[in-house]
Formats: sequence, structure tokens, C-alpha cells
Amino acid sequence: MVLTPGPNMIYLVSRSISQGRRAGLISLAGVFLGFLVYLVAVSAGIATVFALVPEIYLAIKLAGAGYLLRLAWKAVRPGGWSPLATEELTPDGPRKLFLVGFLTCLLNPKVAILYISLLPQFVDPERGHVGAQGLLLGLVQIAVGVAGNAFFIVTAGSVAGFFARHPLWQRLHRYVMGTALAGFAVKIATERTEAAVALR
Repeated sequence: MVLTPGPNMIYLVSRSISQGRRAGLISLAGVFLGFLVYLVAVSAGIATVFALVPEIYLAIKLAGAGYLLRLAWKAVRPGGWSPLATEELTPDGPRKLFLVGFLTCLLNPKVAILYISLLPQFVDPERGHVGAQGLLLGLVQIAVGVAGNAFFIVTAGSVAGFFARHPLWQRLHRYVMGTALAGFAVKIATERTEAAVALR
């Protein structure tokens, strides 16, 4: 999930390339807070709301799939955009970097689906307190997500330089990224996944 291109990766990488690693890491702190908000929300019982009112879950799922399709089209269309392409962006201050990172994570359909429908499926009531299990799973996911995104931030400049010198590879990356996003969007939209019972 971390390696699949998505809104978090796109924002963090593009900001790191245009404004430096420090800006990328500040943005990552906002993403980290977004992860924590999802974990707390699931632990508080938001999954039960989706189980009781599946229409809300379906609407969020379809909206997320639509957003991923939009990102996919931006990548594969003629003259498309890659998060690893070097470009000039207006520098943002630390507060805005943190806030945009936070909001990007909160509005990321991949993260929403992960916390609402995927992680609870790995909770086994026979193994003890389900709330503690859910919290531990969420913290492991956060650790993996933050470490993976930090790696992308640190290496983004070097990779962007390589792509700038090799436009064919940049074009290939765009198509691979667009295809992955489109495939993930179709899977989200068509998968019959019931909202999981809230962790208690």
C-alpha cells in the first residue's frame, strides 16, 4: 500500500523536489497526524457507522475511486504530469506545509479504505482485546507508512534528476503510475467490501 503511488506520495515527493527535504519532512509530520486521526476514529467506532449506513461508505469509496482515476488521467494524458518531474512551485511556510500534508492524508481514499475496511479484518477476538489489536495494527501501519514516505522524500531529488536526464524513463514512470492508480481505483469501485465492525 505504501509503495502504490497516491496523493500522499505525490504531494510529499513534489514538495520535497521543489522546496527541499526539510519541507518534505514537515509535510510528512502532517501526514503522520492524519494517520493518527484515522486510527483514533476507527477505534472510536466510525466503522460501525459505515456498517449501519452502507450508503455513506459506498459514497466515500466511489469518491475515492474517482479521485484516483483523475490522478491516473493526469499521469497518462498527452503531456501528463509526474510527481518526480522537476518544476517550480511556490514555496510554502512550515505551517502550510504541515496543514496541507495533514489534509492530503485525511482526504486520501487509500488511507480511508485501509483503516475502515482492511485493518479490522485482521483483528481476531479470540486473540484478546480487539481494541488493543486494532491499535497495534494501526501503529505498525503508521510506522511503515512514515518510514516509506521518508525514504521517498530523501531520495526524491536524486530520482528526479535521473528522470530529468532520461525523459523516456520519466514517460514510462508516468504510464506505470497511471496504470497502477487506475487499477486501484477500479478495484476500489468494484470490490464488494462490507464495512467492518468497529474496534472496541
